[in-house]
Amino acid sequence: MYEAKFDQRGSVVRWTESGGRSDGAGAASVYVHGLGAMSSVYHAHIAAAPALSGRRSLLVDLPGHGISDRPQEFGYTLEDHADALAAALDGAGVRGADLIGHSMGGAVAIVLAHRRPELVRRLVLTEANLDPYPPVTAGSSGIAGLSEEEFVHGGGFARVLARVGPAWAATMRLADPLALHRTATGLVRGTDPTMRRMLMESPAERVYLQGALSGELPGREELMGAGVRVETVPEAGHVLMFDRPDALVRAVAERPA
Repeated sequence: MYEAKFDQRGSVVRWTESGGRSDGAGAASVYVHGLGAMSSVYHAHIAAAPALSGRRSLLVDLPGHGISDRPQEFGYTLEDHADALAAALDGAGVRGADLIGHSMGGAVAIVLAHRRPELVRRLVLTEANLDPYPPVTAGSSGIAGLSEEEFVHGGGFARVLARVGPAWAATMRLADPLALHRTATGLVRGTDPTMRRMLMESPAERVYLQGALSGELPGREELMGAGVRVETVPEAGHVLMFDRPDALVRAVAERPA
């Protein structure tokens, strides 16, 4: 386990590593989890796949999640998370990484590529959030729809844990409630420019994986016109890395064009 400071109070973001060598082009693979998740739970089996054997892989837990610190004074916006992720990559001496981001983690990866383009060679995104104000059925909307006071102190956290089901709850219950609510609120609010616009304008190689069970990706043609490779993965939903890990491994293992 490694750590790097991400704020003036000395709070640290932590990650675990495997492998140790580059893929021959100098790139490490950096995995970023979604809202209320942990990178090791969602991505360790991807990093351990034979096709990625030996590649340096960093599994980063964002602030307020997993093994990272959870300062009460932190904003937990997408920009804040991106800056903390940058601190991890700076601390690890990583440049030109392949960022593999799921859902909210994909949005954070996009923001990082926009703010610190020298850190990112490729973006491999699995159903990353691209637009503000997602449907009310989205997990982030359900959390952000409650006030911070109600969620943290009024029983909202417990009600959400009961509603999301055991798999997501297994990692969400390890997240700090205040951090989770502020992160969900920041995700719903989005960024300026939007994550979609940042992705379309990014010079990094970009791959977006959409689970077929999740429906059609809005704005697919516009993304493809901007050079984003969009793939629909059969028999996969939002947690594509569990439904079709082979598809994600194949996308991560590809050499850049």
